[in-house]
Amino acid sequence: MTRRLTVAERLATAEKDVLLEDIADQSDWDRFLVEQAVFHYGQLTPAFSCNDLRNLLPVMGHGFLGAAINGLRRGGIIERTGDMVPSTQKNTHAHGIHVWRLTGRGHEIAAKRQAARAEQAA
Repeated sequence: MTRRLTVAERLATAEKDVLLEDIADQSDWDRFLVEQAVFHYGQLTPAFSCNDLRNLLPVMGHGFLGAAINGLRRGGIIERTGDMVPSTQKNTHAHGIHVWRLTGRGHEIAAKRQAARAEQAA
């Protein structure tokens, strides 16, 4: 059995061999795509909340959003800004949710990935 990569390791790897069995495991694949979407959105904006991301993700991705946020936070890729905003989900009755941003480590990984893509294109 192979060791599972952490979120930080998956994001830091510029070239990743995706195994067919990983793709077949739909829940892992969906969570990975949502993690990628959160990471990419964090590169585009200085601060974001789950409200912003829910507007961009298909409905099936909403269930993975909390797990993706927690995985990126535990991996040191994103951090709380200290601000909170009211949730736009009806079932939450506008309770407060955290606002997030990329960490220095998150920006470093993003820069390395961008440099690797530029090198591949050249």
